[in-house]
Amino acid sequence: MNGGAMTTDRPSVAASADRVAPAGRVDFKTRLETVLATVFGVIFLGLAVIVTIETLSRKLFNISLQGADELGGYALAVGSTIAFSLALIGRNHIRVDVFHEKFSPRLQALLNWISMVSLAVFALFIAWVAFKVIQDTTAYRSTAQTPWATPLIIPQSVWYAGLVIFALVGCGLAWRATQLFLRGDIARLNRDFNPKSAKEELKEELDDLKLRQASEGATP
Repeated sequence: MNGGAMTTDRPSVAASADRVAPAGRVDFKTRLETVLATVFGVIFLGLAVIVTIETLSRKLFNISLQGADELGGYALAVGSTIAFSLALIGRNHIRVDVFHEKFSPRLQALLNWISMVSLAVFALFIAWVAFKVIQDTTAYRSTAQTPWATPLIIPQSVWYAGLVIFALVGCGLAWRATQLFLRGDIARLNRDFNPKSAKEELKEELDDLKLRQASEGATP
């Protein structure tokens, strides 16, 4: 399955989806991706600011906030769960596809359907296990072994919310793949859920380059 998680429908994919899906569904998918990517960026931008302040305060004033490392761990945990969903939406999970394109379209469709359903099941399993962690944290009123002694239910709740979103996104895409598979819409199933080809990835990179160059040219 496209396996490392953690980002995004780029112009070529979005344009392709727009040709084959109702505008409302595409718009929701794009909005969800935008929201998740914005939250992801804000988390790590905020962490970068805190680390910068921590570094300067230590160097110039010999003062430490005593929390940058702790916040960094929380940011990595939460950011990872968000990246799972972003990678799933953008078909950026790694898949072992050496022989995939050599199979018949019908067999490709079957493998694509299996990959989406199994990933959704895995996401639900992770969410279930994480819920058990939340229950234990609540029962024991666990706190971080740090100077701040942060109640762990706070960062773990945000982390768990990210896993729930990942599970919901996985189930939604698995349901979509199942609908296409049962209808026998092999072409659309393969178009929407095939592993990304080298040509597709190259086109996305070129599209991004054009957008960056256009934005730099528009800047006075």
